[in-house]
Amino acid sequence: MIITLNNIDLFYEKTGEGKPFILAHGNGESHEIFNETVNRLSKKYCVYAVDTRGHGQSSKTNEYNYQDIADDFVAFIKQLNLEKPIFYGFSDGGIVGLIIASQHPQLLSKLIVSGANVTPNGLKNKWLFLFRFLYFFTRNKKIKMMLRQPNISSKELRQITVRTLVLAGQKDIIKQKHTRYIAAQIANSRLKIVEGENHGSYIIHNTKLLEIIGDFLI
Repeated sequence: MIITLNNIDLFYEKTGEGKPFILAHGNGESHEIFNETVNRLSKKYCVYAVDTRGHGQSSKTNEYNYQDIADDFVAFIKQLNLEKPIFYGFSDGGIVGLIIASQHPQLLSKLIVSGANVTPNGLKNKWLFLFRFLYFFTRNKKIKMMLRQPNISSKELRQITVRTLVLAGQKDIIKQKHTRYIAAQIANSRLKIVEGENHGSYIIHNTKLLEIIGDFLI
């Protein structure tokens, strides 16, 4: 399906019935990374798996900003009249979820983020170096966004009041102390470091995520 908002076309797939549950993918990906998750999640929820601007089948864009992507999701929720959806964001999608929950405290019913960072320095040094190296040779604007954004302050994190689950893999590309910092700033949050997993191993084309978040959804 296509929805037009903020002067762009966003592609999304709607599956199942029940409480709305939005899935937001990471940098350079599409909603298809969640195919296996959607198959199971849609038995209980109405799942909206979205291609963010400049990704998948959504409109191309000249610039990439986390704020723009967050604004797209807010418009998406309001235009479709989704009442208090659950929002799950992976990596860049998690960053977007934090921005939405901070700026619109009453919009969501639950927030789940995994592998999110609130500053570029939240990335482990070797990964930050790798992305700088790749950007030097490619000038890829999606990588540029990762190197310059986000810049979410502790004050903004403390504005999040919705129930929040903060996840990261034990071998994530995000520093564990950074993940713990995010969870510590959000009053109504729970932290889980997923043993033996990396940034996306329990998420991309994998149903492990549902086992991990199951208790939180009750």
